[in-house]
Amino acid sequence: MTTCPAILVAAPASGQGKTTVVSALARLHTRIGRKVRVFKCGPDFLDPYWHALASGAPVYQLDLWMNGEADCRARLAAAAREADLIIVEGVMGLFDGTPSAADLAQRFGLPVMAVINTGSMAGTFGALAFGLQNYRPGLLWAGVLANRVASERHAGMLKSSVREPEHWLGAVMRSDALTLPERHLGLTVASEVGDALARLDAAADALQATPLGQMTLLDLQRWAVDFDDAVAMPKGEVAACSAQVKEEPAKRAGDTQQSTLPPRRRSLHGQTIAVARDAAFCFIYDANLDCLRDLGAQLVFFSSLADSALPACDAVWLPGGYPELHASTIAANTGMRDSLAAHIAVGKPVWAECGGMMALFDMLITSDGERFAQWGLLPGIVTMGKRLAALGPQQLSLASGTLRGHTFHYSTTNSPLQPVARTARPDTDPMPDAGEALWQQGSVRASYFHAWFASCPKAVVELFTRPTPTQAQGL
Repeated sequence: MTTCPAILVAAPASGQGKTTVVSALARLHTRIGRKVRVFKCGPDFLDPYWHALASGAPVYQLDLWMNGEADCRARLAAAAREADLIIVEGVMGLFDGTPSAADLAQRFGLPVMAVINTGSMAGTFGALAFGLQNYRPGLLWAGVLANRVASERHAGMLKSSVREPEHWLGAVMRSDALTLPERHLGLTVASEVGDALARLDAAADALQATPLGQMTLLDLQRWAVDFDDAVAMPKGEVAACSAQVKEEPAKRAGDTQQSTLPPRRRSLHGQTIAVARDAAFCFIYDANLDCLRDLGAQLVFFSSLADSALPACDAVWLPGGYPELHASTIAANTGMRDSLAAHIAVGKPVWAECGGMMALFDMLITSDGERFAQWGLLPGIVTMGKRLAALGPQQLSLASGTLRGHTFHYSTTNSPLQPVARTARPDTDPMPDAGEALWQQGSVRASYFHAWFASCPKAVVELFTRPTPTQAQGL
């Protein structure tokens, strides 16, 4: 069966409380024994940590451009076969971005529930909910939840402003205990918050008092969606290249050409890939780990902060994260630096994304001007800024195909290395003075670009395969 109750939780803007509500709803149902699968709209790394803690299950990203429709549909269909409830958290405001959360909802027939921060608002709440519901014809509507409500009287005013009473899903009262901690790239990773589960339980308790929180499995059936997976990839296989670059504009927002042909062979079979995973390097898509395993790789994990050497491996992945918060510890870990240097010296590949790349350069300067020597395996200096340096979807063309992904960082890099390639905005050609640089020195490839591996597994194989002598020279 690919039919399951499902909702997309959206808002009129960022900062309304979507992540807290999604995690609370997932925790509420999970702790009474129901199986909940949560997804995140867009390329976000941080919100899924909270959703995974709340649901006890992996959380995958859904993006009509980055994933492609077939990949999104296959993941939703797989979840529907095992779950009692699917919850998709939207991104920014409901209609923001291309593709938007509304595009995703309409493509898969997901009913939309709006979460609205009601601070300094009363009757306008109903107007805002009505506008979100009716702005785009054909959008399925689940209802609206009032968040950060001041009092029971305030809740009554909000409820009375909703035109259709059945769309009132309740009010969550304002409380500091229901706020999830944040820092410069977004929410703090759940594993770093000592009372994370207690916070989710408090939020679930608050939600339980609402009509939304009191819905039974039978009640949830009003939001049942059939996720037809007729074009889904066979279980355990990955596409040869699931998101090809289109030569013509998409007919619908977010359209991508899809190929669901399975690979002819598991191209990384017999290879062991060591993945850095700790507080410094934590921007890892679960789907990327799945892709590497589907390609035949064995994965081992290590800490750049606590381990003094790499585990035995054929290749290394240094994902993004927060090296700037751990710069002194990284600098002091000379054992790991030497182990990486030995790995590189024998031509074994390293793929370093964003934060992982930053640690490879000579020096990191914080936004307060502090200087920390890093591993010095690439020449250059990284400087943290107080404002975003880059944000948005990007694609990277390699010899084997084009990877899709995104960029999101506050730092800039000054290096004598010349880029061997550059990323580009969706469905455009790369420019010599735009996009993110792909640097290569020896067997190291590095970029601010965060790749969605399933968008082109052949290119992933290239990243984790020893470069040819010409490639190793950066030519």
